[in-house]
Amino acid sequence: MKTVQGILIKTANEVDILRKAGKILGSIVVQLQGSLTSGMSTKDIDLKAQELIHRHHVASAFKGYRGFPGCTCISVNEGVVHGIPGKRTIKDGDIVSLDLGIIHEGYYSDTAVTVPVGNIAPALQRLIDVTKGSLSRGIEQARPGNRLSDISFAVQSFVEMHGFSVVRDFVGHGIGHDLHEEPEIPNYGRPGQGPVLCEGMVFAIEPMVNMGTHRTRILNDGWTVVTEDGQPSAHFEHTIVIGSNGPEILTQ
Repeated sequence: MKTVQGILIKTANEVDILRKAGKILGSIVVQLQGSLTSGMSTKDIDLKAQELIHRHHVASAFKGYRGFPGCTCISVNEGVVHGIPGKRTIKDGDIVSLDLGIIHEGYYSDTAVTVPVGNIAPALQRLIDVTKGSLSRGIEQARPGNRLSDISFAVQSFVEMHGFSVVRDFVGHGIGHDLHEEPEIPNYGRPGQGPVLCEGMVFAIEPMVNMGTHRTRILNDGWTVVTEDGQPSAHFEHTIVIGSNGPEILTQ
């Protein structure tokens, strides 16, 4: 396996498999978010995800990973990431972050989306829009010749320009042979730092954006991350590959 600056470079064949994995995962997430209705428990959502994963003949990347009990990380309102599916019921006005990964032919793909349930407050819609926009800004910087922190800076500057804060305790990552590979990809930092990006690098870029403070805390279950101040958070993620002409989103 070829590495550059400690980062695995995927072959054209590997990228083709990852492309197929991303297409399957994108389809699963579209169907999953379309199934969300007020009154569902987060366990109900996870069971639906499990059914969709089985139907597409792929494996869950999350279930059993370091002991995680679900197929999906489901984080509601003040939840940031790694929410364990359970009894919590979603209701009209909530925002729900779905983070989902699969394994296809031995290769990993990872994506996340924050979904409104029914009618949400304009401030929550703005949080969703800015988080999604920051992901687009970060992805735009994933091109040969740029530095890793150019991605980070693009995310942070867009988020802070809109008055929100970027979570610093959790980051994006390389992906492919494993769910988490080098490098870590923070969503904050100065531009022009870190490894030079090149064709064949595959990243999961995933801004987590809070309405209030960037600080977070982990609940007693050892997994669920929430905002320290109890204000809402949103999360978007795509798996991308760097091509000769720039980034290609694999999990559209």
